[in-house]
Amino acid sequence: MSDGDAILVARNLRKVYTAHGVARAAVDDVSFSVDRGETLGIVGESGCGKTTLARMLMRLIEPDAGEILFGGSNWLAARGSKLRALRRKIQMVFQDPMASLNPRHRVGGIVGEPLAIHEPVMSRKERRARVTKILGQVGIGEDALNRYPHEFSGGQRQRIGIARALILHPEIVIADEPVSALDVSVGAQILDLLVRLQQDFSLTLILISHSMPVVAQMATRVAVMHAGRFVEIGAVEQVLQSPQNEYTQALLSAVPEIPA
Repeated sequence: MSDGDAILVARNLRKVYTAHGVARAAVDDVSFSVDRGETLGIVGESGCGKTTLARMLMRLIEPDAGEILFGGSNWLAARGSKLRALRRKIQMVFQDPMASLNPRHRVGGIVGEPLAIHEPVMSRKERRARVTKILGQVGIGEDALNRYPHEFSGGQRQRIGIARALILHPEIVIADEPVSALDVSVGAQILDLLVRLQQDFSLTLILISHSMPVVAQMATRVAVMHAGRFVEIGAVEQVLQSPQNEYTQALLSAVPEIPA
C-alpha cells in the first residue's frame, strides 16, 4: 500500500515512560498506514503498547518522536481551528463503557456533547433530533435520552459510547478493546454492529484487541504488536495462515480455533 492511498500514515512513532528511574519504550519505532474504508486490526498481549499507540493517534498523548499524517495533513502540528477541524474526523470507542461515560450526565447530554463543542450554533431541538437518530442507529431507543449510564447494561453502554463517537460523522474510528469488558455473546453483537456501521457511515476502522479471533472476524489487515513494536503486518489471511514471526506463531498457537 502506498501512502498516497492512505487516510492515516504513522511514521517512526515512539513514546518512552520512566518509572523508578528506568526508561521503557511503550511504543518503539512504529510505522504503518491505513487505507480509506479498511479495517486495520492491531493485536497483542496486555502491556504491549496498543493503547498508548491509540492515544497517540488520537492526540490524547503526544509522541516523543515520529509523525502522523491524517488526510495528508500534519496531525501533530495542527493547532487552533485546524486541530478542531481534524479532531472531529477521528473519534474513539473506549474499552470500558462505564468508565468512559460521565455517570452524572444523562445519555442525551453525553451523546450530544461533541455537537455542543463542534457545532455550538445548532439549536437544542436539532441537537436532540441528531442524538435521537444516532441512538436509533446503534439500537438504543429515544427513552434513553433522560436516563443515566448506570441504568443500562454493559452492552447498551457500549452502544451509547459508539453513538457518541459517531455523532460527528467521523472518517476514522479507533476502537480500543471494544468488547473485552463484555460477555462473549454481547461482544459478538457489538462487533456485528461495528461492521454494519462501518458500511453505513463509510468508516475507516482501527480495531485494537488482545484477541486474534476478534481481529480475524473484522479486520482486512492485521498488525501484531509485541514489546512496543510491530513484529508483523499483512493481510489477515496471510498472517493467520502463514505467520512469519515467532511471537505471531505463539499467539496463534494459543487460540483453539480462528473463525474463517
